[in-house]
Parts: sequence; structure tokens; C-alpha cells
Amino acid sequence: MSAYASLAPLYDDLTNDVDYKQFADFYEQIFNKRGKTVKTLLDVGCGTGTLTCIMAQRGYEMIAADSSVDMLCVAREKAAELQNAAQPLFLCQSMTELDLYGTVDAAVSCLDAVNYLPPEDMSDFFELLHLFIEQGGLFIFDINTPERLRALDGYTSVDEDEDKLCLWRADFDEEENALFYGMDIFTRRGRLWQRSFEEHIEYAHSPEKLKTQLEEAGFINVELCADGPQHELGRLFIIAENTCGQKR
Repeated sequence: MSAYASLAPLYDDLTNDVDYKQFADFYEQIFNKRGKTVKTLLDVGCGTGTLTCIMAQRGYEMIAADSSVDMLCVAREKAAELQNAAQPLFLCQSMTELDLYGTVDAAVSCLDAVNYLPPEDMSDFFELLHLFIEQGGLFIFDINTPERLRALDGYTSVDEDEDKLCLWRADFDEEENALFYGMDIFTRRGRLWQRSFEEHIEYAHSPEKLKTQLEEAGFINVELCADGPQHELGRLFIIAENTCGQKR
């Protein structure tokens, strides 16, 4: 079973505490602060498309990519209800297999999607973004810091209502430098309950190393921002500006 196959229909309910409009406001503040005019915007690891749809409603031409077919199906249903907005283009592509039809003015990736990339894939990901973001365009993403991921070691939580239950537990592996978290998902099927299980991995990436890898891929003016949305949860934003021509 692919990742998010069982989680996709429940994802929005389980993350209803996330203020996506706050993320959208933050991105626009960065665009304005850096003096960038953004028309075409790439949402990397778009999930169920909530942020994609918000940005589309605000007038951006959206391209949204995710490796999960199940999450994209939810996103497409959500986008079909948009009014007075251009329909986003959804692509079933992983972060290391991005292949756009042209370039975009900027790219964003929210809710620690970048943490899902293992260290050996990060440089390839940044090089692809260097290729597909216009000269002077921005890439804005956030990560769970290594300290945040380590703090979650041994953490468990339960989210339930009358039709579903999700048991979430996390273990940090020092050797892998990654947080492994498993989710037992129970959904009501008439008088019975159906159980499914998913395991996800988030890698602990050093912000300083990410900054170096971005610069090596051709990005400049890399900024680490600790006061963005959900900063109190250990979320760190990284903002980088693309250059054209040769990489460093």
C-alpha cells in the first residue's frame, strides 16, 4: 500500500488545526519584502491541495506536485469547487522527479514536506528547483528542526471521533538521524471497524547544511526565518533566491 493511501481521506480532519491562510499570508509577505512579482507558483508536496487552492483563489497560476495519487485525488476534488479562479495543474511527481513544462516565478513547500527527503536526495531536489524557477525567483519551504524531531521521540497521540480513530506514535533513530512514526488508523464500516497502518519517516536536516546545499545548487540570499507560522512548534522557514547560469 502506498504512503497516504489510508490517510488521504482523513488528512484534512486530522490536520484541521493548521491555519493554511497564515502560511499563504507569510509567503505573500516574503514576496513583497523581497520585491518579487509572482504570477506562476509551484506547490511542492501539495498533499490534499488546501494551500494550492487558497493561492489559486488569490490569483496565482498554480502548479501542484505530489507523489501520492490518493492525496492528489482529494486535492482535485477540492479544486473543482473553486470559483473565480484558474484551475491548478496537478502533477503526480516526487520531489526528485519534478519535470515541469516551463519555469515558475516561485516555489513553496509547506508543513515539513522537505523532511521526507533523505539526505542523499536533497542536492538533486535543489538542482531541479534551480532549473525550474525563474532567475530571481524564490523558493520558500519549512522544516521540522532536528531538535523538534528529537523532542518527539516516544511521543504518542490519539485523534478520534465516532467514525475514526488514529493512533500516532513516534520514535527517533539516532543512527538513521530520522523520526519514524507509525499510524494505526481505524475507520468505521457499518457495524465493523477497518484497521490500516502507515509508517512515515522524517529526516533531521541541519539548517546550515541545507543553506550550503542551496548555494551549491545555484541559490543566493538564503535566509533562515524562525518567526514564521507555527514557529512555536519548532518550524523553521528557509527562503532562497534563484540565480541563472552555472551553479557554484
